[in-house]
Amino acid sequence: MFAGLPELGISNGDDLKETLTNCPDPLKAIDQFQMENGILLPTLQSALPFLDLHGTPRLEFHQSVFDELRENLMERVAVIAEGKEADRYSKLEELLEKSFPLVKMPSIQPVVMQVLKHLPKVPEKKLKIVMADKELYKVCAVEVKRQIWQDNQALFGDEVSPLLKQYIVEKEAALFSNDVSVLHSFFSPSPKTRRQGEVVLKLTQMIGKNVKLYDMVLQFLRTLFLRTRNVHYCTLRAELLMSLHDLDITEICSVDPCHKFTWCLDACIREKFVDGKRARELQGFLDGVKKGQEQVLGDLSMILCDPFACNTLVLSIMRNLQELLSQDALPRDSPDLMLLLRMLSLGQGAWDMIDSQVFKEPRLVCIFGVTGLLCWCCQDLEVVTRFLPAMMSVVVDDNIFTVEQKLPSEEKSSQVYPTLLPDAFYRYLQENRVACEMGLYYIFHIAKLRNKNALQRLLPSLVDTYNDMAFGDIFLHLLTGHLTLLSDEFGSEDFCSVVFDNFLLTSFSSKENVHRHILRMLLHLHHKVAPSYMESLIKTLEPPKQSSEQLKELYTKLMEKLEAHKKSSPVLEEKPSLDLGLHAVTVSTTTSSAPTTPF
Repeated sequence: MFAGLPELGISNGDDLKETLTNCPDPLKAIDQFQMENGILLPTLQSALPFLDLHGTPRLEFHQSVFDELRENLMERVAVIAEGKEADRYSKLEELLEKSFPLVKMPSIQPVVMQVLKHLPKVPEKKLKIVMADKELYKVCAVEVKRQIWQDNQALFGDEVSPLLKQYIVEKEAALFSNDVSVLHSFFSPSPKTRRQGEVVLKLTQMIGKNVKLYDMVLQFLRTLFLRTRNVHYCTLRAELLMSLHDLDITEICSVDPCHKFTWCLDACIREKFVDGKRARELQGFLDGVKKGQEQVLGDLSMILCDPFACNTLVLSIMRNLQELLSQDALPRDSPDLMLLLRMLSLGQGAWDMIDSQVFKEPRLVCIFGVTGLLCWCCQDLEVVTRFLPAMMSVVVDDNIFTVEQKLPSEEKSSQVYPTLLPDAFYRYLQENRVACEMGLYYIFHIAKLRNKNALQRLLPSLVDTYNDMAFGDIFLHLLTGHLTLLSDEFGSEDFCSVVFDNFLLTSFSSKENVHRHILRMLLHLHHKVAPSYMESLIKTLEPPKQSSEQLKELYTKLMEKLEAHKKSSPVLEEKPSLDLGLHAVTVSTTTSSAPTTPF
């Protein structure tokens, strides 16, 4: 407990024991020991007997004085460190030399740790001692740990790894949230709110202004992204940079070549739209990547692979297409659309680029549009010239049908809503990830419009998509929320058959995540589903024995809700409904009704 005192010339318990063992007069020896090792203040000697008369133990007195002196010393250390004297750090180093032998003494340890905290460069020998002792390492300040971590990547990795795991768990939990709604989805929180998360704040504190630690974290994120293909690591890469930006850590922001690009994109994500001005800024950053610095494209692609960035890009593409339709213009005539597709393609190809270490955008070809010479990636050229026209033809079918239903009955034809899709639309959903992403978001668009006819036409086409994107957690999370807008339609077995039999149930047995998303949705819509269909659905969705606890728990909750609904339903039938909420307007699949107009 008192190790280190002899090194400073101060007697400890062993010295007192030896003195009492060898002295002829123990009482006299004790008085002598107290005089030599007590507070060296001559005027105090006459006061100590007065304290004795009041029954105040000498230990209590000395302890109170010691605590006061320690607090004053710690405050003084902070004042010296924050001062502007040229020799302030040499003073602290001198104090460290005198106090460090007592670093394991609990009463002195806070002083030593305070000195270590305020030294920008702790002596290497002292750092090794702290690092080798688990107790010392645990209690030392993060400022000291940074100096240890920057030369010990493995130790830093051990500290960061639990935080990265926690971050992924939190993101996945958000995707499987029990709140199934369009208004409160995975993409609802603003970028600023997301950066206030525990993991981001802790990582920001651990990094501080240390560029080397920041580079280590980025390397961890790249490695984990390559190993798992989990796009949430891309989100964390962008959030971490913007968190440092919020704190005005210029030491890091000024050296990260992605800073200004991420800052501009962050503003677009906040507004859920890439306007013309910011589009030109983003294009300038992409075009400004110099020869010899192509590796920057790897990080830019990770930032664009962030689901929040992809969501913003595709929503902007959809809005851009609406404008083109209103102007009777072709997709290939829009420079803004070109840039949005370019960035979406770069983000979708992030894993391939980092894995192959070939930091090049796809080869560009040139075509002439109304606005002049446009350059398109070869792959994206087909998306623009073949896929988007096919998707537009689907929109045209819907518009024609809508107009047809508004005509007087004597002018109406016998036209029914088309059920087949253009071959190009279906093929590109399977073969092209950029086209597939846009196709999936078009599903959200028609669901927002409560267009049951279009939804029934398109959902079956999602069974076979590029890399099974339609069965990914992000899409299913958003789809289940959007389907709540058509809750009344689930009373029709035909509609249920399209949603479940022709899409969701085609893969739920092999993909547990699909199974979980179905149960999440039914927890909110079970009372809307046709009873006969719900009965068979419950039997189909019963979890196998080897399934996860989360899946079993969801199924149990659904069964409990169904049981509660059965008990309450007779009461509900006797009483008039007081529900004043807004409900979706039911649209029939017959030719006598028309869907709302898409786009």
